Amino acid sequence: MTKSLTAPVRFDLREIPGLRPPSMYTTVDDRSAGGLPQVLLPSGHTAVHLTSYADVHRVLTDVSFARAETNVDDGPTFLPTIMPPEMLLNLDHPDHGRLKGFVGSAYSAATMQRRIPSVQRVLDVAVADLRNRQDTGDADLIGALLDPLTIGVNVDHLGIPTADIPYFRHLSREMQLAHDTDVPVLLENFWTLYHYLEDLVAGRRELADGLIRDLLAARDSVSPPVTDAEYAAILLGSLVGGDQNVLSVVTKIAYVALARPELWQYLVENPDSIPTVLEELLRLLPLGRISTFPRVTTTEVRVDEGILRPGDVVYADAHEANRDSAVYPDPWTVDVTRDGRRHLQFGYGMHHCMGSALARMEITEVLRRLVAEFPTLRLDADPDDIVWETGVLVHRPVALPVAW
Repeated sequence: MTKSLTAPVRFDLREIPGLRPPSMYTTVDDRSAGGLPQVLLPSGHTAVHLTSYADVHRVLTDVSFARAETNVDDGPTFLPTIMPPEMLLNLDHPDHGRLKGFVGSAYSAATMQRRIPSVQRVLDVAVADLRNRQDTGDADLIGALLDPLTIGVNVDHLGIPTADIPYFRHLSREMQLAHDTDVPVLLENFWTLYHYLEDLVAGRRELADGLIRDLLAARDSVSPPVTDAEYAAILLGSLVGGDQNVLSVVTKIAYVALARPELWQYLVENPDSIPTVLEELLRLLPLGRISTFPRVTTTEVRVDEGILRPGDVVYADAHEANRDSAVYPDPWTVDVTRDGRRHLQFGYGMHHCMGSALARMEITEVLRRLVAEFPTLRLDADPDDIVWETGVLVHRPVALPVAW
C-alpha cells in the first residue's frame, strides 16, 4: 500500500454551505406528562423529542413502540397524507418481521457484494459520459454520473426494463419530496406509481430477470403467503429508496468531498479509507428534513430525562443522536479516523433500513472509481452558488459542476 502523503483530515461540517435543511418541527415550551421535551409536528400533534443516542437507540430497538398508529387519517406525522399500511416502514411486530424476513436476504451485505459488477457496468457508461461532457463544458457530476447510476443499478437489481424509467422515475422523486403545496397532485402521482408496481406484480407489464420475479416465485415461502398488496408495498420501498434515497446521500457525500479539497486528496491517496470516511459522512449528513417517523408509546418506558407514558407520540431524532457529544466527541467534526459507536443514520432494530448495504456498496464503488479515474477532480463552482432541492426525504444538490 502506498504511504499517505496527507495527514488525516478534520473539519467542521457546518462550515460547508447548504448541508443543513430547515427543520420540520417547532419546539414547544410545555413538557409531556412524563417531564420530557416536546415538539410540534406539521400535522399539529405534539411529540416527545428524544435526542440522546441512548434514548433514540432504545426507541428504535423496542418493538413496543408502534408505527401503524401514526399512519392513519389525522394521525401524528410529518407527511401530508397517509401511506399504504402494508409498507414495511408502517408495520409493527410481528407483521413487519414476516415481510422483512421474506425480502431481507435480497438486500444483505453478501448479496450486495455480488451486485458490484452491475455497478461497474453502469459506471463504465457514466464515466465515459462525464469525460465527454468536459469537452462541451457541461461536466455535471450528478447529471452525467450519479443520477443515471442510482436508477441504473436499481432497475437492474429489480428487473425493471430501462424503457420504463421515464414513465415512473419523476413520480419516485415527487413521492420523496412529499411537498404539501398540492396534496391532490401528490396523491395522483403516488397512486400512478403504485398502480405501475401493481401492474408489474400482476404480470401486466414486462419484467426482466431480477428481484421482482424472484420474489413472485417465492410468495409461498412465508405463512401466510405474500399478497399482491404486500408485494406492491415492498417494491415501492425498493423502487424509491434504492434510487432516490441513495441519490440524496451520494450527491451530498460527493459535494462534501469536493467542497473540501483536502478531503478529496486524502481519498485519492488513501482509497482503502473510503469505507471509514463514508461512515463518518453518513453519520453527519441528513437524508432529508426528518430522520425517523413518529411512533406511539404502548407501555411505560423510562428514558434519560423522564418517563414515556402509553399514548405518547415520540420523535426519536436520529440526526441529533448522531451528534451526541457523549458518544461522538467533537460531534460536528468530520474525522476520517473516527472509530466509535455505530451511527443511527439507517435506523436500528426492526426498522433498520433494508437498503443500507446497497447504499454502502454503491457509494463505496462510486468513490473508488472517481478517485481512480479523476484524481484531480474539483468543484467548478462556488459552494455558496450550489442550488438544492429539499423535501421530507430529499435534500441534495441539483447539479455539481466539476472540472479536472
